[in-house]
Amino acid sequence: MRAPSFRSRYFWGVRDHAAFNAALDQLVASAQFDNHWFASDNLIAFGRNLGFLDDPAFLNAFNTHAKDRFERGVLWRTVSVVWGARQASRLEGGFIECGCYKGTTALIMLDAAGIADREVFLYDLFEHDASMDHHAMPEHGPDLFAFVASRFADRPNVKVVKGFLPQSFEQGLPERIAFAHIDMNSARGEIETLEAIESRLVPGAVIVLDDFGASAYRQQHVLETRWFQQRGRHVLELPTSQGLVIW
Repeated sequence: MRAPSFRSRYFWGVRDHAAFNAALDQLVASAQFDNHWFASDNLIAFGRNLGFLDDPAFLNAFNTHAKDRFERGVLWRTVSVVWGARQASRLEGGFIECGCYKGTTALIMLDAAGIADREVFLYDLFEHDASMDHHAMPEHGPDLFAFVASRFADRPNVKVVKGFLPQSFEQGLPERIAFAHIDMNSARGEIETLEAIESRLVPGAVIVLDDFGASAYRQQHVLETRWFQQRGRHVLELPTSQGLVIW
């Protein structure tokens, strides 16, 4: 049965959630959009079809793997990744995720898109210290790599790789790449990663840049816009803060 709306209680940067939700409810009522609205992950959207709520494969995968409020709050961003994987499944080539963190997005992507017979590589540092460009996440630490590897232990087509990118590509990388999800929170690291995989991207490959449209990651936006334009490609900035490129 279709849920009429998605109303997440996870709002970044809002301290008084109850007051915010009450004000938002009044706004929704006054606009006569009692259903079909989404408010989460720095995105408030009204009068939307929210077609992903009619997608049983996606919802089953999402509800199986997305457990905490952050994972559930980025639902629409996860939809974009699943869309990209489904499109890429029509092409020859492997799948990579650069910055897999806990592996939740990858699990949802693989299950919702039915990816079971492709090479899949998941890369991350899994830890954080002051020398690293990316910012710390709550689960970063010495145990995260083993935890993520255990989540994919029953998926022989998936390899989890620990290390800096692009250097850790030496531990394995598909010869041809049909899909790349890049979420490294580092402008320098993402550009170096794009340069390392450029020759392996197949025509029509799908690239999802996680933070391309987020103002907090302005440097990534500027450098990646220039990088793709120099190659005759253009990045579509999505309302979810992601960037989308068809190679």
